[in-house]
Amino acid sequence: MTRTRRSDWAMFLALCLGAIAMFGPFIWLLSTSLKPMAEQFDMRLLPLEPTLGNYTRLFEIMPFHLMIWNSLKISLISTLGQLLTCSMAAFMFAIVRFPGRNLLFVLLIVTLMVPAQVTAIPQFIIFKTLGLYGTQAPLYIPSFLGGAFGTFLMRQYFRTIPLELAEAARMDGASLARIFFTIYLPLAKPALAAFAIIAFMVSWNDLFSALIYLPSDVDKTTLTVGLTLFQQQYSGHWTLMMAASVISMAPVVIAFFMAQKQFVSGMAMTGLK
Repeated sequence: MTRTRRSDWAMFLALCLGAIAMFGPFIWLLSTSLKPMAEQFDMRLLPLEPTLGNYTRLFEIMPFHLMIWNSLKISLISTLGQLLTCSMAAFMFAIVRFPGRNLLFVLLIVTLMVPAQVTAIPQFIIFKTLGLYGTQAPLYIPSFLGGAFGTFLMRQYFRTIPLELAEAARMDGASLARIFFTIYLPLAKPALAAFAIIAFMVSWNDLFSALIYLPSDVDKTTLTVGLTLFQQQYSGHWTLMMAASVISMAPVVIAFFMAQKQFVSGMAMTGLK
């Protein structure tokens, strides 16, 4: 066996071990969620008598259907807001030349180093003054104000599109808005799909904001808060906890596999420049 072939086999083995280490906990989680309560401490990977009773019992204990709907609604609105505002800001930074463009972009990127906890108090005061405390609005309104990561990601992709397209459109009398919506936005579908998955995942898993604005109203709060409340009451019922965890991560996994091709393509293209 040649040195190159041995190296390939070693790399393949390392990747297999890494895959097992990554997927092992998820397989155990799914297996435990299908076990009866009496087998929750059983070390077998496959349950002797698989059951969906844990999932049905979840909805009897707490209104998980309402919390799932709340999380889905907030995540979709937040994702839409992020896609719109971040892509518009990225278009301006990538295409339009204006004084202080580079400095303004650097200042925007610097905000990535500011923890969310630093802005939590002034943001809370603003929403409290506006009378929005206890509503779902504070969970998605900030998404319509742009974001540093999304702007950076979309800007990198827009820079891969030939600038001659925008210049030709300008010579034909097209406005910046028309160039953005008819040329750049349709060409940026891979990057938009990649960013949409990331934005949806961040909003879906957001516990910090939901605990601040919707701490105990189970009819309005999100699934992450519901899981926290559920864990406090049923911490020893591992089969129920694992079933709730599967329900929590299922939408993100489904969204990723539905847009996997666009996600990989978009992430690859954004790193070209």
